[in-house]
Amino acid sequence: MSDDADDPHAAWREWHERRAAAVSAPYGPLALTGTFWLADYPEGRIPAVPGRWRATEAGAVLTATVEDSYRLDGELFTGEVLLDADEGSPAHARLSAGEFRIVVIRREGEWGVRVYDPASEARRTHTGIEATPYDPAFVLPGRFRPYAEDRSVQVENADGRARGLDLGGELVFPFQGAEHTLQVAVDPDDGSLWAVFGDATGGLSSYRFRFLKPGIPDARGAITVDLNRSLLPPCAFADHFICPFPPPGNTLPFEVAAGERRLKAALATGIRRQDTPDSACQGHGQNS
Repeated sequence: MSDDADDPHAAWREWHERRAAAVSAPYGPLALTGTFWLADYPEGRIPAVPGRWRATEAGAVLTATVEDSYRLDGELFTGEVLLDADEGSPAHARLSAGEFRIVVIRREGEWGVRVYDPASEARRTHTGIEATPYDPAFVLPGRFRPYAEDRSVQVENADGRARGLDLGGELVFPFQGAEHTLQVAVDPDDGSLWAVFGDATGGLSSYRFRFLKPGIPDARGAITVDLNRSLLPPCAFADHFICPFPPPGNTLPFEVAAGERRLKAALATGIRRQDTPDSACQGHGQNS
C-alpha cells in the first residue's frame, strides 16, 4: 500500500496498519526477550544464550558445539566465529538457534547480544497500539537548522545508564502561535531526521516519551513535521531495549494528543509501568 496524498486520513490509516504489522511480526520488538552485555559475563556463559561468548576489539567471538544447535547464515555451525554487529532486521540475523534469532549489537564500544523469540510473552499478550486518529492540526511546516558541527550529549537511557546521543541540528516548527524546537539526530546514510521527545501527555495519556522520524529536509531545510506519526519507542514493547530519553530541551510544553500513545493492554489492566511519569523500561539501532 502507498500513501495517498489526496486523502491524508487514509494515508495515516495505512501507515498505522503497516506499523502495527511490523510491531507484531514474529521478530518485531515484542519478540525481544533479553539484551546481554558480554562484559557482564567474563566466563563466557550467558543464561538462555547457547555457546560461549567473548568480546574483542574486532567483534564478538562465539564458540559453539553441536549441542548448541546454531545456524550461521542458514547453515549448521560449530567451532569459532568472529561476528560484527547486525545492522538489519532481527528476522535476517546471521545467527539462529531453533526459532530464536541471536543479534549481535555494539554500543559505545561495548559488545552485546540480543535474543528474539517469536513465542515471547509480550508478543502472545499484545493487543495493539492505542493511537489517536489523524488530526490535520498536528501537521506543521518545519525547517531544519543544522549545527555547524555535530554534537553529542549524555542522556539517561531506559536501563539507568547515561550514553552519548549524537545530534546534528534543530527542527523548528510553529504550534498554537508559538515557535518550538527539537534537537534531532541526522542519519549519516540518507540525511533523514530523528528526534526523541516528551510532551505534556507523557506518563499520563501517552507513554513517557516518543520518537519522531519526519524524513529528509529539502535543500532549503524545509520539512513537514507530522506529529500524527509520533512513534512509541522500542522499550514500550519490550523491557530489554535501552532507548535514550529526551535530551535537555526536547520536552514540548503542549499536549501532543496525536500519533501512537501507549499499548492497548495498559487500558485493560490499569496504569502500568509504562504510564507512570518516573518509570523506566529496562534493558538498541542506535535509538533502542
